[in-house]
Amino acid sequence: MHSLMLAAPAKINLILKVFGLRTDGYHELETVMHPISLIDIIHVELIPEGITVESNSSHIPAGKDNLAYQAAALFKEETGIKAGVKIFIEKNIPVGAGLAGGSTDAAAVLKGLNHLFQTKLSLTRLREMAGAIGSDVPYCLLSETALARGRGEVLTTLDRGTRLNLLLVVPDFQVSTAEVYRAYQFEHSLLTVDMEAFLNAWRIGDLIKIAESLYNDLETVSIREHHEIGKIKTEIIKAGAVNALMSGSGPAVFGIFTDQKTTGDASRILKKSYKQVYQVTSYYRSDELWVNRD
Repeated sequence: MHSLMLAAPAKINLILKVFGLRTDGYHELETVMHPISLIDIIHVELIPEGITVESNSSHIPAGKDNLAYQAAALFKEETGIKAGVKIFIEKNIPVGAGLAGGSTDAAAVLKGLNHLFQTKLSLTRLREMAGAIGSDVPYCLLSETALARGRGEVLTTLDRGTRLNLLLVVPDFQVSTAEVYRAYQFEHSLLTVDMEAFLNAWRIGDLIKIAESLYNDLETVSIREHHEIGKIKTEIIKAGAVNALMSGSGPAVFGIFTDQKTTGDASRILKKSYKQVYQVTSYYRSDELWVNRD
């Protein structure tokens, strides 16, 4: 085997609580991340030497600034493999939207190279490598709902839970994650979120309680800077969502709906005002695309 394709799903944050600044410069977090059926397709092919990254999108870097490139470079460095890697990213996840688009691409490359080279690195080892690339990359190796602590690298997977009907709306601007964290005011960390109530609702599949428990500390920054995010939240709820929340540092906003029909009706309404509207569901590993091209 010398090539394959992998699915790289986006994630949303159902809970995101920010605590103090760590000594390593990152923020201490407690977050529940959930994969959704908006996916990039990553083509990985072995070549004689070097690393190349190409994409159907002009919005992502092709060189060393690309996290998929960094994943390939780190994998080669850590394993001592000399062969080259060609990566093509079919980009469907909006860039800079708080959906871990770059992180999930990097995670797919790590998994793909481990498979292609038959290096049989453990998930623990892959997570260590992933953490050196970015805070969300260890989570993206899982393609499962997980509670993440630390800077995002301490992961506890959750039960599969109920499949969520979701509407995702992404406005036509990007938000810098680093700038959002820099602007975050720590007095907001005094606000409480009932994580146990959420986890219990998740275990028993109580959709209404799950939706009522949605929480994101970083909304205080991004909505203050970009009022459109708050407007989108209101419009999604008005269109029939049980609740809505900004994902990550934004600007993507998602709403949870009780059924696909209501989600579809809301999608048609929101598409009148926004270009990037996606009707999606939860994504599970059993959905994963893994296709050999030999």
